[in-house]
Amino acid sequence: MKPFFETIIPHLETSWAFLDRQLPHGIPFEWHYHPEYELTLTLNSAGHRYIGEAVDPYDDGDLALIGPNLLHSWASEGSPLSPGSHRALVCHFTLDWVKSLISLFPEFGKLHNLLAHAGQGIEFGTSIRHGARNLMMQMQDASPAHRLALMLDLLALLSQSEEWRPILPESTAPVLSLEQDKRLGRVLAHLHSAYREPIRMETLAGLACMSVSALQRLFKCHMRSTISSYLIRLRIGYACTRLIGGVTSITIVAGEAGYSNLALFNRHFRRLHGETPSAFRKRHSTLFF
Repeated sequence: MKPFFETIIPHLETSWAFLDRQLPHGIPFEWHYHPEYELTLTLNSAGHRYIGEAVDPYDDGDLALIGPNLLHSWASEGSPLSPGSHRALVCHFTLDWVKSLISLFPEFGKLHNLLAHAGQGIEFGTSIRHGARNLMMQMQDASPAHRLALMLDLLALLSQSEEWRPILPESTAPVLSLEQDKRLGRVLAHLHSAYREPIRMETLAGLACMSVSALQRLFKCHMRSTISSYLIRLRIGYACTRLIGGVTSITIVAGEAGYSNLALFNRHFRRLHGETPSAFRKRHSTLFF
């Protein structure tokens, strides 16, 4: 599946977006990204979440914060509590929104540290998840003004906590100012839609309206990665989604991910995940069969 760009539109009379997503047949894999921060609480659902190249199990009450333009998805495999709907309570807010909040209210200054790591993805511990669950459950039926008050309580709770950990290593996470450069946004949009195809640096440079060397410097400054390394992570991330729960041969998966050379695919896969594609598939197969 190619990643898609999701457009987030807040409801009328609101400055940020809240979604109560209830899916009776489970949460489907939907590989996507957007320029907003996303805080997701998952209820009555268990499976795997995909953030960047990280693939981790999740269960009822999982709480994760995702930074701007970070590829992500959830995919459920069962309902641990009851046969009812899988549920995801989701808050979306922009960088400008949260910067305004911090500038108006110094009490939220500790959000700086949390948001600085959100580009790596953040998962929260048990006690913070419990408090966040109480607040986010109240948001469903709250008025816009009351929902905002609950959101401020929630952000205060998260910013005061030390019970969280980054999901991705810092070296692979984009920096906070990513969404401010539209030239890079065009390059990322192309990479995310065409990463399984041959990519020419000249094409990317044309999208950014700059030279190849200037684009490479800009990309590395913002993304803390070379373009080639970023492309490898996209391709290997796609391969992971095909290997988990699937029976397609590894050779075909490699080709679908953009590799004509199986040895190169195996080398890149092992470098990112510390194991071969076949070992990765075997480790996850018991969740599906």
